[in-house]
Amino acid sequence: MNDEDQFEKRLQGQPQRPVPPAWREGILSAAREATSRDPSPKGSLLSRLNSMLSTVFWPHPKAWAGLAAIWVLILGLNLATREPSQPEVARQAAPPSPQMREMLQQQEQLFAELVGPIERLETRRPKPVAPQPRSQRREDFVKA
Repeated sequence: MNDEDQFEKRLQGQPQRPVPPAWREGILSAAREATSRDPSPKGSLLSRLNSMLSTVFWPHPKAWAGLAAIWVLILGLNLATREPSQPEVARQAAPPSPQMREMLQQQEQLFAELVGPIERLETRRPKPVAPQPRSQRREDFVKA
């Protein structure tokens, strides 16, 4: 330790020399290039995501872990208690019997008799109207 103290004292006693102007200009230009080239932080997407999440979760990591565990539990209970979907039940149903088909045909005939003939949409469409001027000013302009 004694040798280190003596070395530091000798360094403090030496005069400080100025940096040569050529070196100074080279160092400053390299620093300017480095800052203007890529201002965004380097690293992969996962490392940036990890750093962002750690800043959010760091104040109370146990609370966030507990909240995540509760969400996993809720998701598991939801999947476990889910009823079978409707299309599966429909696929298991038997095809309609011939009697049911006959009843459906009779129902369609009765409906057709009650409603009457269905008009085509093409006959109902109004004829296109020629465009009219939208203001009086345009009529005055055309007349002049």
